[in-house]
Amino acid sequence: MSGIDWRGLMQSGLHGLQLDPAVFWRLTPVELRIMLGVEQAAPPFTRARLAELAAAFPDVKKGQNDAGYRNDSGPADST
Repeated sequence: MSGIDWRGLMQSGLHGLQLDPAVFWRLTPVELRIMLGVEQAAPPFTRARLAELAAAFPDVKKGQNDAGYRNDSGPADST
């Protein structure tokens, strides 16, 4: 089967959240999960988190023969 607990979702949406059936069936699975409190919002991206990422992944040239690009795939195709 699909692995989705339709009975449980319908029970939660129609009875727990008291949604009209038409409203329930228009929801995406993510919207329903948010309404049920299952999906948590991502924490805000702070200056401190940016500093952590910049320290972990500095913008430096890797070597003389890599055209100045850090990754091994080379420059992005600009077409």
